[in-house]
Amino acid sequence: MMSKVHTDELEKAMLQKLAKRGVCIRDIGKVVYETQAPYNPGLSLLKCEESVSAVLKKREIQHAVLVGIELDELAEKRLLSEPLQKLVETDDPLFGCDETLALGAAMGYGSVSVTTFGFLDKHKIGIIKELDTNSEGRVHTFLDDLVASIASAAAGRIAHLMRDEEQEFGDMPTIAKEKIG
Repeated sequence: MMSKVHTDELEKAMLQKLAKRGVCIRDIGKVVYETQAPYNPGLSLLKCEESVSAVLKKREIQHAVLVGIELDELAEKRLLSEPLQKLVETDDPLFGCDETLALGAAMGYGSVSVTTFGFLDKHKIGIIKELDTNSEGRVHTFLDDLVASIASAAAGRIAHLMRDEEQEFGDMPTIAKEKIG
């Protein structure tokens, strides 16, 4: 019987792939902050980065990132068969498989995550825009959407945690709650 891949191994491989492609937790955290700060005035970039790190521990995210980056890298090396090669290489607007993979990964944090993904897919802020507009021979057809997915899931996670805090502490600002414990 074949042994199963341990989550720690998946996470390590995924983080290495993200770093190799120029994506770090802080970059994604900045996107999360921009989407969630209007709804949570006490939110910090550190809390957003912590939420991104928590999302990156989920197997579904790890699997999606590894598959998506692999397809992007194969397209860069021109190793996909036609017409798939052309679709991925040019990020054809009607391709949609990149969004489907990313949206599936984002669904773990409910409708907040899904609607945030739609917003980020359309407006492409921060690192997402950098990946989408990179013209140095790199293919990020899947990666830009996967980063949007991670940011969306982290934003959804924060929204859910914020509701939990409201129920526990009332309408006390997040900063005060952090001091309490």
